[in-house]
Formats: sequence, C-alpha cells, structure tokens
Amino acid sequence: MQALMGIDIGTSGCKALLLDAQGVMIAAATATYPLLQPRPGWTEQDPECWIEGARQAVAGALAKAPQVELLCIGLSGQMHGLVPLDAAHRVLRPAILWNDQRNSAECDQITELAGGVKNLLAATNNQMLVGYTGGKILWMQNHEPELYARMTTILNPKDYLRYRLTGELVTEVSDASGTGLFDVRKRQWASGLIDRVGIDADLLPPVFESQVISGRVSAIGAELFGLPEGTPVVGGGGDAVVQTLGSGVIAPGELQTTIGTAGVLAAALDAPQENPDGRLQVFCNVAANKWHCMGVSLNAGGAMRWFRDTFCVGVDGSVPSFEQLAAEAENSPPGCRGVMFLPYLNGQRCPNPDPTARGAFVGLAASHNRQDVARAVMEGVIHALADMHSLMKTMGIGGKVIKASGGGARSRLWRQMQADIFGCEVITTEGAAEGAAFGAALIAGVAVGIWPDAESAARSCRSITQEHPDRATAEIFARSQHIYRILYPALREAFSELSAPIFVK
Repeated sequence: MQALMGIDIGTSGCKALLLDAQGVMIAAATATYPLLQPRPGWTEQDPECWIEGARQAVAGALAKAPQVELLCIGLSGQMHGLVPLDAAHRVLRPAILWNDQRNSAECDQITELAGGVKNLLAATNNQMLVGYTGGKILWMQNHEPELYARMTTILNPKDYLRYRLTGELVTEVSDASGTGLFDVRKRQWASGLIDRVGIDADLLPPVFESQVISGRVSAIGAELFGLPEGTPVVGGGGDAVVQTLGSGVIAPGELQTTIGTAGVLAAALDAPQENPDGRLQVFCNVAANKWHCMGVSLNAGGAMRWFRDTFCVGVDGSVPSFEQLAAEAENSPPGCRGVMFLPYLNGQRCPNPDPTARGAFVGLAASHNRQDVARAVMEGVIHALADMHSLMKTMGIGGKVIKASGGGARSRLWRQMQADIFGCEVITTEGAAEGAAFGAALIAGVAVGIWPDAESAARSCRSITQEHPDRATAEIFARSQHIYRILYPALREAFSELSAPIFVK
C-alpha cells in the first residue's frame, strides 16, 4: 500500500501518521517530551528532544503499517521558535519557543527601527509580536552576544527536523511568515526591514512554497529515523497554518479553530488582506495561491492541563483524565453559575497583545465547586476565540461554519461550546483531531500528485461530527461574552503591576 507521512513537532510531543492515497489515516503514533521553563515567562526546549520524539513516533507509526510504500513526507511544527545553529550546524542553546515572553523590549526595538508600526505593517503586514522569531534574534544579540556571534543559521522547529532528515537548511512560506521578517504580500523575506533592523540576512534560510519538495531523506537521516533513503520531503507548514488544510478550511465563510496547547482561530483568504492595526496575523497559506488570517491565544488546552495538574491531583498523586474533567464540567450549567476564567497564563496575544496579562478567575463564590471551575476554564478558552472573531468581523471575515481541530476537537462539550458561543454549526473532519500532522501529510500528497492542488486536498476531508447551536443558551453566552470582553481592559493595569520584579523573581 502506498502511503504519505506527516510529522508534527508539537510543544508537548511529536506525532507521526500515515495516510493512504484517498486521505484515510492508516496509522499514527505520538511521543512526548518535556518543556523547559527556566524563568517566569521563558519557555524553551532542547531540539534533541524533538529528534528523539520524531524517531519514536515514526517508528511507532511504521510498526503499525510495516508494508507501506512511503511516497512523500510532510513536516509541520510549532511556529516562531528560534533554533540557532553554528557553522558546523550544531545547536548553540535550547530553542526559544513560540510562547516565550522575554523579548518585549526587542519587539519594541524592531518596531522603532522599522520607523513605527505603520512602516512595519507596510513591510510585513504584521506587527512584531512578542513570541515571533524576529524579537528572539535581537534578544540573543542583546543578551547572549557570544552565542550570537557564533550563529550562522536560524531555523524554526520543523525545519530543524528537516535538516536532520535531509541535510537541507531551508524553510517555507508559512513558517517564514511567523518570523515577523517576511513580506507576506510578495511571499519573500522583507529584505529592507531586515537591513534596517541590523540582522544578517544570511542567517535566514531559503524559502520555498509549502508543497515544493525541499529535500530527500539522506543516508544519515535514513539510519536515524528508519525511513527509506531518497524519500522526498516537502516544505510542509507551520502548525497553526497547515491545520486549516487538515480541517478542510479553504473557502470563504469557513472558520477553523484549533485547541492544542494554544488556541487558534483561522480563515483562508484569497488575497493578502490588509491588517490595519496588526492585531491579527496575516500569513502565507500552505496553498500557493492563498493567504491565512488568524488570531492566537497562548493558552487553550494548556490552560486545562494547568488546571488539572495544579488543582486536581489526588492524595496518591493521580490526576483525572481530560475526559473525566469534561464529564464533570457537563454537570455545571452554561455560564458556570457566574464564574469566568481569563486564560492568559502565559500572556495574551490577540486581540490585545500583552505579555504581562495573566490568568484570572472572576466571580468565584463559596458555592462554586470543581465542576463549575472546570467548565469556566473550558468556556474561557472559547470566549478567547470568539474575542478574536469579533476583530476578524471588522475585516469582513465572517463565519458560516467552524471546523474544529486539535486535541480539543475530541471533546463534544468543547465543540458544543463553540457552536453556542459563536452561534454557528461546528463540525469535525476525519483527521482534524490529529492536528497538524494530518495537514502536513496532505501537502505531501499534493507534492507527488495525489491531489492536483491544496484545494482538492482540502475537499477530500470528510465530516464525522456535527454540533448545532443551542438557541436556549444564546442569551447566557451573549451576556458572558460581553463580560469577558470588558474584563481585560479592567484588569490590564493590575496585570502590569503584578508583573513587576517585586512579585516575579
């Protein structure tokens, strides 16, 4: 049987899966690895963990389908991460990840060097948000000058995996967009901005369209990963972008939500629509003739994990499964009996970029129980996504249907919350719950002619679940969404004060 492979380097683990030529999943496997948080607001990973995770996940998937003929490999991964390499292509320090909050000053520095927000948006159509790769580069320049002087190449996480697979130092348009140094209108590096900021352009790898075969499994890669030497490897895509394809989102009126560690609301665009104040992100799509608009919450499934691991540990050290917590949450009514959660545990990105924002429970009373609080965490994640959509609507981006993806799409309660809060139909498609690896495998199929283009690949995604909005809860969620939107402005000054060094050591 012929097969396509998708490999996704996530924040908490690597997933590898196999699809047949009809886009049906044959096998999948996952391997987990740790997240490093050496200081408050810092998140890092050792790239070698990704390699070991990929080795285990690939081996696990192939063990379940040992007779497949591998046609092509697609790659995906967490976006914005900085992997610095020296002249011998050795990793200089742990990778600085997408949700790292240390580089606020450097983002301001880049904006100033660009000539202000207006000029920055003219160059890239995006602000330089905290977490983007560009700010991390200047952070290394400012705070680790000795390592910076030794750095010759900068890669994003999935592109480091590509290097270890193929020996090629390249990237593709969607991940390049997330550096904040890419002209998404022209689909090329923003050379003028890069020069003004003082970054050596040679640090940035060549850029390909996502469906282009950008390397082949080398002899070293074949031995390391147990894959056939010479297997083509496509550009792939950053996880938040390629997941739209894996959910079948390619046409106007379709929205995609992703609940993984982070939360993403996304839509495909037929043109690089202007991003007036830069509060949304407009990137290149993995489809060569499309663009991608999204808002990102830094905390979604990660907030639920935090709640579970912090407050739900039994005396014997056991923790409930996410399914058990969701079942408890169903015993609390919509609106959680008046308690609300702001999921800003690692800061906020959209629609109010603020690295000092923090999580908050509002409305807690002695009468509330764990069921109410668990549901409040889940509802808070969806309110954050709906908050982004309110901004998208000002750009004319509507939503007739939501296609849910990521691990959170497995939860019927989370899907129903989306239907109720957004007021539209929510569906899942085959493979959407598998996350970005599924979309990466579809892109691999486009590269080798299984599908003539990304649009055809997206249309191959078959629906499997469907939730409709419950009109009886419409008033409750309209009021709670209003309350959610006024809480951040009310708490913004307090968040800033609480991030002072006297409190954060």
